[in-house]
Amino acid sequence: MGLLNMIKNQLIDVIEWPEQEPGILVHRFNRHDNEIKMGAKLIVRPGQKAVFVNEGKIADGFDPGTYTLSTQNMPFLTTLLSLPYGFTSPFKAEVYFVKTTEQLDRKWGTPNPVMLRDQDFGMVRLRARGNYSYKVGIREEMISRFVGAQSEFAADSIEEQIRVKVISSFSDCLGELKIAALDLASKYDEISNTMHTKLTQDFIRLGLELLSFTLENISLPDEVQKAMDERASMGAIGNLNNYSQYQAANALREAANNQGEAGNLMGMMLGTQMAGGISNSLMQQQNTAAQTIPPPVPGQSQYFAVIAGQQAGPFNMAQLQEKINKSEISKETLLWKQGMPSWEKADAISELINLFDCVPPPIPGK
Repeated sequence: MGLLNMIKNQLIDVIEWPEQEPGILVHRFNRHDNEIKMGAKLIVRPGQKAVFVNEGKIADGFDPGTYTLSTQNMPFLTTLLSLPYGFTSPFKAEVYFVKTTEQLDRKWGTPNPVMLRDQDFGMVRLRARGNYSYKVGIREEMISRFVGAQSEFAADSIEEQIRVKVISSFSDCLGELKIAALDLASKYDEISNTMHTKLTQDFIRLGLELLSFTLENISLPDEVQKAMDERASMGAIGNLNNYSQYQAANALREAANNQGEAGNLMGMMLGTQMAGGISNSLMQQQNTAAQTIPPPVPGQSQYFAVIAGQQAGPFNMAQLQEKINKSEISKETLLWKQGMPSWEKADAISELINLFDCVPPPIPGK
């Protein structure tokens, strides 16, 4: 009887992974050199997949469900079993349970700042963080490269390698997209999509399937954030001259409300500063207006004329000829141009004499 019990204990008739510990991706069924009985029950729970490995290669895989092991659903056994037993003998094989549920909210971040060449601020150091999700795929590379002789394979064993790859790809992504630091906050989705595309093949090579990738935040150095705040403030102020005058006027009113010699002195100083600011503003406006008037064409004389008691002009030679023909300018009209010491009558200016010779005589009978 004892011999029969010993033989029975050597044969495993139920294969399952009832307790799924958090963080464990792959679990090897522990058979302690015992043989699996032909006709044994295989129980695969939801979120699992069972994989039979023969001589280091994946032989058969089973989705969630309950199975009775036989040569019909395990063709590879025909190479393991001997004919004398009629395909009813026990067999030995490695059985791995793989967790196929989505691994959610896996964190990534930049432990050291990433350098970015920015068109506005030059070289910028920035940090980023986010999350991603994945699930384990059934690939021989996963079993052979990462599980090996281990009885369990934890997520931490591979996620550190993933984080290094993510940071490397993130640096490349920013260099390829060439997004200005001021625009990074509006490009999170674009960066996330690009990163998902870049990392998909890397996850496949690890025996994993990347399901989502999210960029949560990009933080810039304090000095860059301060410069961005100052630029935003200047944009909100608008016209800097008007803002300076407004500040000076408010300060002047507050100083006037202060009694005593100190208040009067402050009012005088602010009044002087305000007057200087207004004067500078007016000068700038005059210079701007003057710049809108084009200079005279080189080589042409420009004359001012006294017409009907008012200064008019300047007029070039063609315009003077037209006004002479219309009798708006006569030989007695006073004219002046730059370089003349004073106003002169038209007939006293030598270069204008010929203009009067071109005037036709009156029509006979009129």
